[in-house]
Amino acid sequence: MNLFQNAKFFTTVNHLKDLPDTPAEIAFVGRSNAGKSSAINTLCNHVRLAYVSKTPGRTQHINFFELANGHFMVDLPGYGYAQVPEAVRAHWVKLLGDYLQTRKQLIGLVLIMDARHPLKALDIQMLDFFALTQRPVHILLSKADKLSKNEQIKTLAEVKKQLKPFAERQAVSVQLFSSLKKQGIDEVEAVVGDWFAGLAENDFAEE
Repeated sequence: MNLFQNAKFFTTVNHLKDLPDTPAEIAFVGRSNAGKSSAINTLCNHVRLAYVSKTPGRTQHINFFELANGHFMVDLPGYGYAQVPEAVRAHWVKLLGDYLQTRKQLIGLVLIMDARHPLKALDIQMLDFFALTQRPVHILLSKADKLSKNEQIKTLAEVKKQLKPFAERQAVSVQLFSSLKKQGIDEVEAVVGDWFAGLAENDFAEE
């Protein structure tokens, strides 16, 4: 069964105190306009489950979606956004950072990068930041259809090479993905499915 197929919107929050009590969750994050919303919509086979916009910073809250297995998928605010008031930007940064480092239900992070511009400074900062949790990261090199087959192979190999230092600290994997061509869906399913399958009853015991 498709893990994401019957995802349903559950709630949206703008403050950590309002986070729902979930059994376990995986989160999607990425630079603004990296293709995060399109990737979520493609995985869930839903046209507008996650809002797609050309305006950076459209996702301003933490959005929760319930998956068919009873666990949750979380759509996080994009980073690297521009043209928003500083107070708003500062709130998003703190909300995103606090969620990523303190949310005990979070078992893994799906990081979206534009395949044409992977591993930008803010992406590397995100990897460094999340490494402190020692939880796995799976990277989707989105918009792969914008590259030729040879360029896709070269880009994937280069990104894997650059990720080696990060892989020494935590589980980091990477793949090509295209929302337009529906490329890479099964691979995402397999990786995230393994994360959920690896859950033990005491994984989220109080620390």
